[in-house]
Amino acid sequence: MAAGRLVIEQMRLRDLGVIAEATLPIGPGFTAITGETGAGKTMVVAGLGLLLGQRADSGAVRSGAPQAVVDGVWLVPDDGPVAERVAEAGGALEQLGGGQAELLLGRTLTPEGRSRATVGGRSAPVGVLSDLAEQLVVVHGQSDQLRLRSSSAQRDALDRFAGSPVSTALADYVAAYDRSRSLESALDELLRQRDARQRESADLREALALIESVDPQPGEASELAARAERLANAETLRVAASSAHAALSGEDDTADVLTLLADARRVLERSADPALEALGEQAAELGYRTADLAAALAGFLADLDESGPHELAAVEERRAALAVLARAHGSVDAALDLARDGGLRLAELDGDDARVETLRSEQEAAAAALDTAADTLTSARTAAAARLAAAVTEELHALALPDARVEIAVTPTTPGAAGRDEVVILLAPHPGAQPRPVARTASGGELSRVMLAIEVVMSGADPVPTFVFDEIDAGIGGAAAIEVGRRLARLARNAQVIAVTHLAQVAAFADNHLTVVKQSDGSVTASSVNALSGPAREAEMARLLSGLPDSAAALEHARELLALAH
Repeated sequence: MAAGRLVIEQMRLRDLGVIAEATLPIGPGFTAITGETGAGKTMVVAGLGLLLGQRADSGAVRSGAPQAVVDGVWLVPDDGPVAERVAEAGGALEQLGGGQAELLLGRTLTPEGRSRATVGGRSAPVGVLSDLAEQLVVVHGQSDQLRLRSSSAQRDALDRFAGSPVSTALADYVAAYDRSRSLESALDELLRQRDARQRESADLREALALIESVDPQPGEASELAARAERLANAETLRVAASSAHAALSGEDDTADVLTLLADARRVLERSADPALEALGEQAAELGYRTADLAAALAGFLADLDESGPHELAAVEERRAALAVLARAHGSVDAALDLARDGGLRLAELDGDDARVETLRSEQEAAAAALDTAADTLTSARTAAAARLAAAVTEELHALALPDARVEIAVTPTTPGAAGRDEVVILLAPHPGAQPRPVARTASGGELSRVMLAIEVVMSGADPVPTFVFDEIDAGIGGAAAIEVGRRLARLARNAQVIAVTHLAQVAAFADNHLTVVKQSDGSVTASSVNALSGPAREAEMARLLSGLPDSAAALEHARELLALAH
């Protein structure tokens, strides 16, 4: 067994229908399940359905039993979608090494209709089983459980069958589709926002005009605040500056600081003592600095004398203009930032018409490229559909549907992420019949054979872990039944196959033969499941052929079938 393969290893049924308790060793390859009518063969499929999250029927609980129990053991990869979903549900896999692990699934059902599921040893919603079913098993049966029931599923299957011609064309189409959608979205967004952007452009133009008229300068607001404070307190400042200037320069006929410092310097310089001479130099320096201070005070007074009420009014007017900008933009610095960067934004907004035309041109070109890519994809799909239909039709002719004809229609639909093609599998079961969707045309037995033919043809391109076929051989026998068995065996080369059958010609091709045995004590009927090999298998084959497990002729025919199959 290759590492990473998904396989049902074993299933255990207890008190399900007429089956009291049975363990089914399944394993890889083709498993055939046979048994007498009413023995409970379909309960095997029903039990598997419960493990796959299908709706529970409380009537399936064996009469008198408190509950029905179904457990299954799957061999699964230890990483990937199945392992991830189990972990999300809080369950765990049993690691086996070599990239493989065991997954335990369980379902219980009470006569009252209550149902409980377990995944990896933990209770879980039944929906988790349904999620896992998509990765584990495909069931085809009389109840029209059709895997390719939707047009999108049939299209995807056709694409996988077609291989490189379609996958290449699809990749080109997806790239063209994404570009077209991106440009279309950008154009729609630009048109949707154009009115708002036009309003933004007008507001921005007005704001920039106001900023330009005010012409604020960096740091100007702080300087104006200081100037206004000085002008408002001009008289107090003048008295302070005048008094200080007089003390330094002697303008009030008192001994001034400059004169006293000059006298002290001369006295010290005449002392002929180095230490005093050095102090005299300090006195000289103080004199120079005092003179500078007096000059600065004189300049300050001159500035105050030149200022007047008119300047204070001008400063306040300027501050008011800056305050308007600050209120509009949060601060004068923010207004300066807008003046610096607003031109670029305005140019961008004013370029909307040009951008609309450019985007329209690019979108038209992208739409044309998308049409070309879609045409190429449709052509590739149409060619592949003809090949697939011919191959499936040929298979049907060998499956006792000699006049059946399959067509695969590729018709235009609304373009989407996977192309603009609707794919529908059609069946004409006999000459003169109009091909119709296979799910609405085929009878139960025909449907199973159609799906078998499709699965056989698709088996290499569309691998599925496990197939279950319920009564696929309804209405056929003889050579046609042998062909059904042969194709189930062929399908089992790449997948696990489980088939419930009543024909020895089908069962002969199985790698693993299980029989459901009905037993009765006169008051209670119960069934169990046995694995068959050797004479026991030959006897079951003989019973299927003639109804007599010990008939010499039937046994000989059974041996011939087994030899033919293997």
